[in-house]
Amino acid sequence: MSVVNRLLKTALPLTPKFIVRFFAKRYVAGDSLEDAVNTVRRLMGEGCCATVDVLGEAVRNPELAAQAVAAYREVLATIIERKLDANISVKPTQMGLGIGEDLALSNLRQVVAEAARLGIFVRIDMEDATTTEATLRMYKALRQEFSNVGVVLQARLRRTLSDARNLGQEGTNVRLCKGIYLEPRAIAYEEPEIIRWAFVHALEALFSGKGYVAIATHDEWLIEQALALAEKMGVPKERFEFQMLLGVDPALRRIIVSAGHKLRVYVPFGSHWYPYSVRRLRENPNIIRAGLEAFFRRRLEA
Repeated sequence: MSVVNRLLKTALPLTPKFIVRFFAKRYVAGDSLEDAVNTVRRLMGEGCCATVDVLGEAVRNPELAAQAVAAYREVLATIIERKLDANISVKPTQMGLGIGEDLALSNLRQVVAEAARLGIFVRIDMEDATTTEATLRMYKALRQEFSNVGVVLQARLRRTLSDARNLGQEGTNVRLCKGIYLEPRAIAYEEPEIIRWAFVHALEALFSGKGYVAIATHDEWLIEQALALAEKMGVPKERFEFQMLLGVDPALRRIIVSAGHKLRVYVPFGSHWYPYSVRRLRENPNIIRAGLEAFFRRRLEA
């Protein structure tokens, strides 16, 4: 990482919100559900499907968790009403995990049950490592009741290869990503190349199982490895899809779609955009750098 990018990452927490929003708006559909609908429709026109996410996390008030449940009910109804090719993803801490696991499971159950009634899939997101065990417990509990629910594994964590073997053999639906949360070395890999290979090894474990795999990455090397691994292991296209974040490498997105692969774009919306945006910008400070260069270039040309 360049010195400039390192400085940009360090300065992000001190940056005023209006500046963060300027650079992060490409990652977020907007504040309203209608913004998300318009974004999903545009993506459908490009041959993509979507995962809709109501932004919010680390809820400490049961009433706010109940509001998140209501917001997801509205999203589910809208997906059906507007005939969107989309499912949803939900963060456990948004459902109240920080208050108590029983509350979060109850709220998740309401969302998953309503989605099951409508025939919509629900992805339970994976957050930082302090939530991993509880998230997997809640996921497994819901899997005993519903078939329309999946979970996420983060290649960065040292435990993930074992989790991938177990979940793969259970025939579950798993999204595999590198993982954006920085964790202690004792429980997570730190070197980018090790994380890459941990991703490949976890993907192989999932492909060896009986389930469905969502390959969530913008790393073209990993995408090539995934395609080669699927061909080598005889995994049909119907057993996996690629996933990307809104606003990240649309050119690569078009390449994947034009090759005939299913690609799903993560479409977040809502007023709680700041924590999500900061993580995205810390992950890719080149966006801030490019934005600043473009801004000053326009000023000089004016």
